[in-house]
Amino acid sequence: MSCLKTTQYSRREILVTAVGFFLSGAASLIAAKRVNKMQFGFTSYIWGREWDLPTLITNCIELKSYGLEMRVETKSAHGVELEIDSAKRREIKKRFADSPVKVVGLATSERFDHIDPEKLKTAIEKAKRYAELSHDIGGCGIRVFPNDFHKEVPQEKTIEQIAKSVNEVAKSAAGYGQMIRLENHGSAGRLKTLKLIMDQVNEKNVGVKLNSDAKDAAEGAFEANFNLIKNRLGDTLHTHDFTAPGFPYQLQCDLLMDAGWTGWWFPELDKLPTPPTPANRMAGLKEQRRIWDQLIETSLKRS
Repeated sequence: MSCLKTTQYSRREILVTAVGFFLSGAASLIAAKRVNKMQFGFTSYIWGREWDLPTLITNCIELKSYGLEMRVETKSAHGVELEIDSAKRREIKKRFADSPVKVVGLATSERFDHIDPEKLKTAIEKAKRYAELSHDIGGCGIRVFPNDFHKEVPQEKTIEQIAKSVNEVAKSAAGYGQMIRLENHGSAGRLKTLKLIMDQVNEKNVGVKLNSDAKDAAEGAFEANFNLIKNRLGDTLHTHDFTAPGFPYQLQCDLLMDAGWTGWWFPELDKLPTPPTPANRMAGLKEQRRIWDQLIETSLKRS
């Protein structure tokens, strides 16, 4: 009798254990399932350089690209620059508030590798002012560059200078609720170097802005380089022509999705279509959007 009881208990125990393993496995599969939290936006450089603000917003709506990054310091038709007064800034902010398009921020050309101390100081101060401008029009951050190493300056000194400059700008920008997006750009902007820079950046509102640069993917090294900075990513990145060879966009999409990244992909296309008519630009951008949707779909299907 006791033997039978023991046998029945063992079977029950086995059943409970089996069910537990099944549920645990199912939960793991559910947890491992990819979820897309990323969005496709638009940056006004170069394809949108000649579009004024109403046109930019209209075209973003047509593209279903509801996040806009405006390139500044390039005499773009949108006219958003440091010189605009407070009334104009309020007007721009309201225009975005009244549309489904969000101004994600400004892409500046300020760089922090200058050898000349006065040029460095000017870049830092302008970046601070652009962070204030971004705030005033409803944006949430600015893009800055690292940017290059110089043969007459030790690399570790340039790295230290860039980090110190970014910290100073970020501390000021935090008062306006702004993110500083340090772009993966220039010889001092390789992902390996950005890791060293970010190790010296202690302000929390600084993130690395990926630039989909083939140099960081040479010899199949993109995933390793990505892993160096994945915990310090910002909330935006730039892509280039998805149809051009040389960069593993699908891998980048997979890695970002696995990391639960919630940022914006901005297509930064350097070569205008031929002829560069508005219709051709929109057709080209819609094709880029189609390919991005395909990248997302492929990532979602992968286990």
